[in-house]
Amino acid sequence: MSIENSLQGPALGVQTDEAARLRQRATDAAVKFEAFFIKQMMGQMRSATRVLADEDSPLKNKVNEDMLDLADGLVADAMAGQRAFGIADLMLKQILPAAGLSAAPAGSPSPGEAVASQPPAPSRNQP
Repeated sequence: MSIENSLQGPALGVQTDEAARLRQRATDAAVKFEAFFIKQMMGQMRSATRVLADEDSPLKNKVNEDMLDLADGLVADAMAGQRAFGIADLMLKQILPAAGLSAAPAGSPSPGEAVASQPPAPSRNQP
């Protein structure tokens, strides 16, 4: 009996470490996808702005274009790191429960739940 228990202990520990690595890899991939999605969206918005801009606009300058594209990437990474759009959370909800894992420690609210629990901001149109 003691041999069984001693073998089961490390096996459970290895399983937990493997689950933690899987959870971390899934989280990293989901956040990177969210960053990619946000960068693509910002790039499309920037492209539409360039089309509508005047010929002498700074938005049509090639030097500014490269710098703005770089800034879009940095902003997208920062927003994805905060899970601002919730895309990574939605992906993790679909991926991790199937594997028996959770995206966040038990008891911690997801960003969407934290926002939903806040009272709505007062309207500025009210007297």
